[in-house]
Amino acid sequence: MARSFFGGVHPKGYKELTKEKAPVILQPKLVSIAMNQHIGRPCSPLVQVGQRVLVGQKIGDGEGLCVPVHASVSGTVVAVENHATPGGTYTLCVVIENDGRDTLFPGLKKRENIDGLSPEELIAIIREAGITGMGGAGFPTHVKLSSGLGKVDTVIVNGAECEPYITADDRLMRESPERIIRGLQVIQKILRPKRTAIGLENNKPAAAAAMKQALPADMELLTLKVRYPQGAEKQLIQAVTGRQVPPGGLPAQVGCAVFNAATCAAICDAVYDGLPLIRRIITVTGQAIREPGNFLAPIGTYYSELIEAAGGFVKAPDKVLCGGPMMGIAQHRLDCGTIKGNNALTCLLENKKSSYEPQCIRCGKCVEVCPMHLQPVFLHRASTKSDLAKLEKGNVMDCIECGCCAYTCPAEIPLVQSFRRGKQLLRAQKAKEAAK
Repeated sequence: MARSFFGGVHPKGYKELTKEKAPVILQPKLVSIAMNQHIGRPCSPLVQVGQRVLVGQKIGDGEGLCVPVHASVSGTVVAVENHATPGGTYTLCVVIENDGRDTLFPGLKKRENIDGLSPEELIAIIREAGITGMGGAGFPTHVKLSSGLGKVDTVIVNGAECEPYITADDRLMRESPERIIRGLQVIQKILRPKRTAIGLENNKPAAAAAMKQALPADMELLTLKVRYPQGAEKQLIQAVTGRQVPPGGLPAQVGCAVFNAATCAAICDAVYDGLPLIRRIITVTGQAIREPGNFLAPIGTYYSELIEAAGGFVKAPDKVLCGGPMMGIAQHRLDCGTIKGNNALTCLLENKKSSYEPQCIRCGKCVEVCPMHLQPVFLHRASTKSDLAKLEKGNVMDCIECGCCAYTCPAEIPLVQSFRRGKQLLRAQKAKEAAK
């Protein structure tokens, strides 16, 4: 039974720009593969300039909360140096010149049957494949699975894709429903849940039909009413189960584990085909793009090549976003490579900007739409004044940065930027205290 969740908004979707565009396979000239693509410690490079690498070969790894990265093309390493990344920072990257042959690394192991593999062995395979959450958060999937052992009774696949413009998961569910299902069955074998549900919004009828046709008897498909941010983990849990994750809590505390549809497909590729996470579907869209579409691109494909593949710009964009318009990160350059959690590149033309200084009119609309039950108006004031006590008391770290508050604010206050600053202040303070 589908339910609902607190708050949320209904922005215009703009999905018609790309939803009927099947993914086009790209062969970029170069890829820049970041050694830090996930939450946790960065990898250390395992290759050197001049070395030949093959598709699926491990080129970086590390200890602790870390997953390896792999060559997404075959070719020659031409640089191991700091490059720009979508997060706006410079990170150590391995740059590979593509030879166009897609030669597979011979160490990749295919499996016909996994019946004899234990949950721990499957988790180790997923870790070695470098799989992280592909919905944006980038949390290592093997850690999520390990922490859910014995605690999870409900597994949910996130196919909501509620962010405007983006249709990458929609096309994946249409093109490869069997890969998603097989990956989900691996998750079932590991976590042994009582209930397994796939949630997607009802603006994806073709994806729903494809998934339903591939659905086994022990899984259910829920079509949810369109509402942003339905794809956020805690909101999807509430919509599917009615359970609410407590402030500061994790889904496992209410017996749930959520996995993006693309993550499930990557698990299938890793476990059955021995193929690490080396490529994904990316939506290239927005009014500034001449031919918006979906592209199956190797990890590390430069944004400039993605834009060229989509016909280039109609005119110079006002803003280029890694992701969608609600949660996307504005890019200051196009010579950075895609990462595992990067599902879209949205290029927007200039909007009319207000000429006045934004001032809160205390209308309370931001409070009404916040899906996390926060009070954005007070958090904004605390962040402006660098009041760490009030930021912590107001649970600013629970903010999922969905942008509902900024979207609905009549004064156009940049609330999300304010909360990001507040989080940085709190993290810096805690790091300072830990260093004493």
